[in-house]
Amino acid sequence: MPDTLASTYDRIGRSITTRADRLWDVSSLLHKDPEPSYEEYRAAATLSGELEGAGFRVQRGVAGLPTAFLARAGTGEGPRVALLMEYDALPGLGHACGHNLIAGAGLGAALALRDAFAEIPGTVLAVGTPAEERGGGKVAEVAAGLFEGADCALMFHPGVQNWSWAPLTAQTQVRLGFHGRAAHPTGSPTEGIDALAALIQFFNTVSVLSRRLPSGSHIQGIVTRGGDATNIIPEYAEGLFGLRAATTAALEELVAQVDSTARGVASATGTGVVVERVGETYEHFRDNDVLSRRFARHIARRGIELTEPVPGVYLGSSDIGNVSTRLPAIHPFVAIMDADASDHTPEFAEAAGGTRARGVMLAAAEALACTAADVLIGPGVREEAWARLREKAAAGL
Repeated sequence: MPDTLASTYDRIGRSITTRADRLWDVSSLLHKDPEPSYEEYRAAATLSGELEGAGFRVQRGVAGLPTAFLARAGTGEGPRVALLMEYDALPGLGHACGHNLIAGAGLGAALALRDAFAEIPGTVLAVGTPAEERGGGKVAEVAAGLFEGADCALMFHPGVQNWSWAPLTAQTQVRLGFHGRAAHPTGSPTEGIDALAALIQFFNTVSVLSRRLPSGSHIQGIVTRGGDATNIIPEYAEGLFGLRAATTAALEELVAQVDSTARGVASATGTGVVVERVGETYEHFRDNDVLSRRFARHIARRGIELTEPVPGVYLGSSDIGNVSTRLPAIHPFVAIMDADASDHTPEFAEAAGGTRARGVMLAAAEALACTAADVLIGPGVREEAWARLREKAAAGL
């Protein structure tokens, strides 16, 4: 007898209930043993080991990343759903972004789908995605082709809002190096060209520029080198700047503005300047509302009501953006603290190991698995999700 969605949802719910204690044990283990980006060896081993023990075929060290993995289950034919797990922590703050809960929910969803079908009608991919906080493991995985052939990428994120999707901006970093000429500031001041003064002028000019940037765009910089001694006019000064914008196209325009501004400052101050991109670019997140609305309906059965984000409010950036522009993806936020709090704080790290977090993680795991089931066996869901992605891409959203 063919699987129906209603009976599949029921089996998924029973699986999550049965596995609840073990899923929380895994999440708590990660919470108590936080590992920073690219160093999540114990977390990756624990998660991939759980999947392997449940019959998933596991590849470790994928995409050239020692702490990334890809686990598969299913027939290999038909729809392919990817469940994403993040598990890196913040230096000095531990799991102040709640990635232990993302890992637990992704693991639970994958195992529940394995339990719910005698034979999975398609493929379930459980993807270990390291280094979201710094570097962008998903960027490397996209480049390596891990998501080719997948029909959706599903994850949730703990937060202080109950939002059905994540308004995440595009982000990159730019390093500026101004070159001047050293001299004694008293003995021969006219012989020097002050590179630090040029960098400071750039900061001042950017401050003016920032006042007319559109919503979602901003520039934040730090001085990484400003000279060696007070009795030497600095011949070299360097700054590192984080740039964000509401869309990837707007980010590229902002990078061009920064480049033009830097060269204008260099011309005005008699310095030379080198402008270079640093690290990976995070693209903006393109929500697939066909799927995010389904997730919202599923998690509502567990008493969690999600709403649309507040217009004009952005919540940072993530490498899930690079996945979402290539295949249908969701990234809802589910609150583990009240809205007057913030992540990336010691208080949030503590909350990520608390009772409310356990309930959210289990509810999210069930909703993720049910959303994946919709793609696997729901009539027309896969096609509708892809059509929506193409529509948004054509509109530049």
